[in-house]
Amino acid sequence: MLRVLLVDDDPLVRTGLSMILGSTGDITVVGEAGDGDEVVTKVAMHAPDVVLMDIRMRRMDGLTATAAVTALPMAPKVLVLTTFDLDEYVFEALAAGASGFLLKEGSPQDIIDAVRVVAAGEAMLAPQATRKLVSHFVAARTSPRRQRARSLLGVLSEREREVVTAVARGRSNAEIAGALHLSEATVKTHITRIFAKIDAANRVQLTIFAYESGLVTP
Repeated sequence: MLRVLLVDDDPLVRTGLSMILGSTGDITVVGEAGDGDEVVTKVAMHAPDVVLMDIRMRRMDGLTATAAVTALPMAPKVLVLTTFDLDEYVFEALAAGASGFLLKEGSPQDIIDAVRVVAAGEAMLAPQATRKLVSHFVAARTSPRRQRARSLLGVLSEREREVVTAVARGRSNAEIAGALHLSEATVKTHITRIFAKIDAANRVQLTIFAYESGLVTP
């Protein structure tokens, strides 16, 4: 059973999300928070697998709350909720460690699928939308960040660069394995090593790195 913590300052939104997720049989809502400053305490209390995080809240926004959650030991996955797909706050939340983002206008099935995908950690959520968001904002990132990404590119092997490129293009582990003639276990090993080498937490951060380093261009 997947455990979800809902974070939104609108109680009606939380109620609707709870009803949608609770109807699945394999997802349970274990807790709710009405603002970002409650999230760390609620995570410790309920041990969720996924935090469904609103981006704009009154006291602490979703960006700050996401950074606090992803810094925790054994941190849950964070899925950001937003009303705008090209939103700088969402991009910064992804850079801070969120595993993906979801438009609030999405269908109930979109929400259910998103929680399952993020919990599995296998594939980046909504790769086309995420890549559009990343490519839109990465050009505005500071020069030192791009320089750091380019220098880190030098520590990756040619095979690891191929894997990063495939991840940035939204490929699943199975698709990468087939394209590079590797086993899925080998792909997972490469990705784990890449995470360690460039200090990334998830596939979204690998995608941001790919664009910042120039390995992949918009």
